[in-house]
Amino acid sequence: MEQKKTVIVTGFEPFGGHAVNASWVAVQELEKLGLGDEIKLHVAEVPVEYQAVQSLLPSLWKQHLPQLVVHVGVSGMATTVTLEQCGHNQGYMRLDNCRFCPESRCCMEGGPDCIHSLIDMDTVCKRVNSSGLGVSVSVSKDAGRYLCDYTYYTSLFLGKGRSAFVHVPPLGKPYSAEELARALRAVVLEMLELMENNKGNKHCRHVQ
Repeated sequence: MEQKKTVIVTGFEPFGGHAVNASWVAVQELEKLGLGDEIKLHVAEVPVEYQAVQSLLPSLWKQHLPQLVVHVGVSGMATTVTLEQCGHNQGYMRLDNCRFCPESRCCMEGGPDCIHSLIDMDTVCKRVNSSGLGVSVSVSKDAGRYLCDYTYYTSLFLGKGRSAFVHVPPLGKPYSAEELARALRAVVLEMLELMENNKGNKHCRHVQ
């Protein structure tokens, strides 16, 4: 019997003007939906704190040995479910919930400036948009140099690219938590399928 795949999906705690963080609400709804019998879904709430991310993420990767880790964050500017293609190492000057920011202004001193996800977000985006889900999906290459970007970069580094980041709009602007959860479910399943299909032709993928 084949072992179940493990997928971790995280959301963030409230911060700034987001008294309710749509990302964590949507992830909890996703947990109710599940990802099917073949996939073990583990969810976690991430503190909006740089130092907490540095200790939590390695333990999540190590403890669960996931095939894929998807982080979900809220963006007040987003009107679609937005798939982030890469994480950035530098430019972290905004204070977190503990009024702290890294002295070096970066995630990992000496790390690459940018790490791309192994997943082709354009393909995921096209597939989900053509599935008639009723939730718009788009792609971005800038996750915003705050805890979202910081978490994504750290996870991409730890998972050698087997990570993804999804920005969601605030609740009701325009989607409900249930709609966001359905979109997340569709996105994660497409990502897993792409990863599965890429296994066979790994050697012909050029490094970005």
